[in-house]
Amino acid sequence: MKDTKEILRIVGIILLGLFVLVVGVPLVFAAAGIAIAAAVKLAVLVIKVAVTLAVIYLVLAGIRAVMK
Repeated sequence: MKDTKEILRIVGIILLGLFVLVVGVPLVFAAAGIAIAAAVKLAVLVIKVAVTLAVIYLVLAGIRAVMK
């Protein structure tokens, strides 16, 4: 009877490990993918803002140079 409990415990641990591999790992990869996608979108947005500010600065500098 004691051996049966020990075997069932080992089988349960193995099944739990398989469940974590089958369900948990894809969830972690999906979360990492979402985080990477969000970081890329944020980087693109920052670059767009920087380019827009640079263009506005150049236009203002050009107007200032023409006024002098």
